[in-house]
Amino acid sequence: MKSQPTGIALIAPGGFAPDAAALDAGIARLAQQGFVVHNYYRHDARHQRFGGTDAARLAQLDAAADDPDVQVVMALRGSYGMTRLLPQIDYRKMADSGKLFVGYSDFTAFQMALMQATGRISFAGPMFCADFVPLEPDDYTIGQFFDCLRGPQHTVLGTVADGAADNPVLDVTGRLWGGNLAMLVSLLGTPYFPVIDDGILFLEDVGEHPYRVERMLLQLLYAGVLDRQRAVVLGEFTGYRLGAFENGYDFDAMLAYLRATLPLPLLTGLPIGHVRRHATLPFGAPARLDSTARAFTLTVSDYPTL
Repeated sequence: MKSQPTGIALIAPGGFAPDAAALDAGIARLAQQGFVVHNYYRHDARHQRFGGTDAARLAQLDAAADDPDVQVVMALRGSYGMTRLLPQIDYRKMADSGKLFVGYSDFTAFQMALMQATGRISFAGPMFCADFVPLEPDDYTIGQFFDCLRGPQHTVLGTVADGAADNPVLDVTGRLWGGNLAMLVSLLGTPYFPVIDDGILFLEDVGEHPYRVERMLLQLLYAGVLDRQRAVVLGEFTGYRLGAFENGYDFDAMLAYLRATLPLPLLTGLPIGHVRRHATLPFGAPARLDSTARAFTLTVSDYPTL
């Protein structure tokens, strides 16, 4: 029997598409590859900086969850907007739909809230505008995405950047979770922050100066979150500019301070972030982190697949 093509729903819970024509071209390319794209975003209905009014963006999410021909629900892009929707989302409906929800950046808020409310695993992975619209999508990013969603196990390799300090050597298991650092910290003290013990916490961000990254990690420490984790793994932190008064304080100095201060191992080299080449990670799945000084393997299993 011939298998049914995978249905991918596009929703805009955050920002709107920068280029409607490029969006249409990206949809056409996915269709040529055998996917059926269900586009719930209307470019002519964008509102202020958002992909629609709050009610319209929530309706996109609900419609995608209700569509029986959809298996994957993918965020159009990040920016900002999901936080506004959190109190109105029916998380049990989302979990029971069986859809595989995918995104990063602002979408971290949905993943956190879904995990807290239902325990449902989602995916920190590509977004349509950044990763499928370009004429030449990144092969690693797209390959990681479909390899992960096909399962039943997924592996991501990490490498310490040239000139960066060694990672701690360790072999730990735990529940993989995390995402955008600023979005994650913004939910501390709210009903949308999951309590995860023995976790492997992955983090990335863009436009955040090293001192702000340090401050947010210290906030997680002081709030008791890091005491419950087995390790923290950092991805890319890009798009910031050092000031004139740093006096030697840069990302490496911040990292050295945190490694001397935090009560758990802190690793670098995870290929995630606001960059062209990034991995896909099941948010909430059991994982094993096996690290040497210059490289590590992150292996994830027991998560929903296509």
